[in-house]
Amino acid sequence: MSAHRFTICKMKTIITHNANQYQIDLSKPLDISIAITNKKDNVNAWYIDAPKIEPHRDKDFVGSIPAGASTNFYDIWFNPHSHGTHTECVGHISAEHQSVNKYLQQFFFLAEVITISPSKANQDLVITKDQLQKALGGTALSALVIRTLPNTAMKLNRQYSNSNPPYILEDAMVFLRELGVEHLLIDLPSVDKEKDNGALLAHKAFWNFNGEVRLNATITEFIYVPESIVDGSYFLNLQVAPFENDASPSRPVLYKIE
Repeated sequence: MSAHRFTICKMKTIITHNANQYQIDLSKPLDISIAITNKKDNVNAWYIDAPKIEPHRDKDFVGSIPAGASTNFYDIWFNPHSHGTHTECVGHISAEHQSVNKYLQQFFFLAEVITISPSKANQDLVITKDQLQKALGGTALSALVIRTLPNTAMKLNRQYSNSNPPYILEDAMVFLRELGVEHLLIDLPSVDKEKDNGALLAHKAFWNFNGEVRLNATITEFIYVPESIVDGSYFLNLQVAPFENDASPSRPVLYKIE
């Protein structure tokens, strides 16, 4: 991947990418992540309970200032795949269980935001190769952000278990891989069909699982791209919490190119 060069003047930054220069304003981030909360309406998938964020308890100790402790000292229980924006690597589907914290070593990318209305296929809603070809053409790009329609704020709280959400077809993922997309971000709980008997065709196609595996490629799920963010080119800052795990909570942030 090409190196970037930064020139910072106050909050304005000039980025050089593939010999082209772009200006972004670091004071105007566009956060497309969904936070993890301790509420029952926290976005959720994969048939598990809501996250828990609560004071640690040990005998008479309760880690909460209102309960008499000197500090707030909270335990957090969550699953990164189920409870909010997360970024995953091929370790999600491999016996080696590779760590996204190890393989995601660059964090700034030129990205394209596109909006797609999934099409009907039998009883499913799917994203097809033809839709991606029409939206992207044949232009190579390193990061892609997909917003699906309908796009409402309900995505911030939706309970996806047993709802058969839209997903990406295998040949569409092969197209993205061949286009050079290394970092795919989408506002769905998975790029694959909710119940596919473990086939995971889209995941496997993206990471080239049966060939030369793309260890540095990532998939980010459960984003939310508000309508105020128009389709087009942006710079993406993709940061993950440093868990040594196949997936980690993440905070993708877009910056408009001025």
